[in-house]
Amino acid sequence: MNTPICSFLKKYASDDNLRLHMPGHKGLGQVEKYDLTEIDGADSLYEASGIILESEENASRLFGSYTLYSTEGSSLAIRAMLYLSMLRRHEDGRPVILAGRNAHKVFVSAAALLDFDIEWLCGTSSYLSCNITPEDVEKRILEMSRRPLAVYITSPDYLGNVADIKGISEVCKRLGVLLLVDNAHGAYLAFTTPNMHPISLGADMCADSAHKTLPCLTGAAYLHLADNISDSIRQRAKSALALFGSTSPSYLILASLDKANSYLSNGYREKLLGLTEKLKQLKSKLCEAGYEILGNEPMKLTVLPKSYGYTGYQIADVLKKNMIVPEFSDPDHIVLMITPEITDSELERVVDLLTSLPKKEKIIASTPTLSLPMRKMSPREAILKEAERINVRESLGRVLADITVGCPPAVPIVVSGEIINEDAIRAFEYYGIDTCSVLK
Repeated sequence: MNTPICSFLKKYASDDNLRLHMPGHKGLGQVEKYDLTEIDGADSLYEASGIILESEENASRLFGSYTLYSTEGSSLAIRAMLYLSMLRRHEDGRPVILAGRNAHKVFVSAAALLDFDIEWLCGTSSYLSCNITPEDVEKRILEMSRRPLAVYITSPDYLGNVADIKGISEVCKRLGVLLLVDNAHGAYLAFTTPNMHPISLGADMCADSAHKTLPCLTGAAYLHLADNISDSIRQRAKSALALFGSTSPSYLILASLDKANSYLSNGYREKLLGLTEKLKQLKSKLCEAGYEILGNEPMKLTVLPKSYGYTGYQIADVLKKNMIVPEFSDPDHIVLMITPEITDSELERVVDLLTSLPKKEKIIASTPTLSLPMRKMSPREAILKEAERINVRESLGRVLADITVGCPPAVPIVVSGEIINEDAIRAFEYYGIDTCSVLK
């Protein structure tokens, strides 16, 4: 597959032009010479008609959708698809989105920007995983006094749980509700066997972080729209991205998205298939040794080390001392993200290290149980009010202003506008959160 953006950048870099245009580095350096602005021939991301359009059309064919690029991560794509869902808003009453409670905090900031209400689907698991079923979605939609504009699901979630997108999409279609998926961790799912990508399973729109699981630079992402999406939404998709995005998108990130098209079209599916089988074997080996494994996402290895007598923090320390850097750890989990760039021998090295540790008595301490906090006001109202930062031990009964949890995992324990309760304080302390921002 051709790579028109990469080809243009390489040619321009080799032509020894006098650059009387942005950026200010003037192309001096090994990387900088490929970093351009929207000069003649370079096209323009939000008005694409040349090499960027051609590259996005290549990506669309690969993913089986109407696919657009983001150089500001899935965060930009998520804001855009939520905005697009607002185009279907009803004339009567405020717009509402029904969302899985384990939503990334960008969803909450989008609610503040777009001023829609949120109804939460809490599921049956921890704050990082909701385990939402089609039955949960249908029951909740039918109970709501206002029909939601959309259902918003995070799948895969941060711990590697993949929701029943096909089943949920069937419910949404039957009830006339859009299905939006934060697929930030699952760009590669379009190339698994079988295809597990949300668009292929019936989602109307989804956001993928290309940089999380594909060989792309940080910030590379996709906004995917299903082929059967309404013309009114499709025609506004570029302007939706432009509404929230920088007018100076990175050409280095665009080039990495462009190059990924060639990578994905050249044996990537076969690489994934082989690696999936290898990971199944290694997960079985860890289970046989006494570890518990969480999640059904093919390329993520989430270990529950308490079953082996260790916390996630302790396992992370062991890995880092052996020059192995995990994606994430907390008291209960250690998360490792795998791609075909990781060799079989490197994977075996990880598993051998984990199984070489002396097994200890199982840690019984459980994860704090969270109850849904009472909502005092909307996220928009809370974020725009004056706030102060206090110790979490002094926060009982206060209203959260800014979201406390950092990235990773970027999933809020309490959402802006909610009243902090005792369960939330226990969770803050359990996860090492000392302070929070509350309304004055």
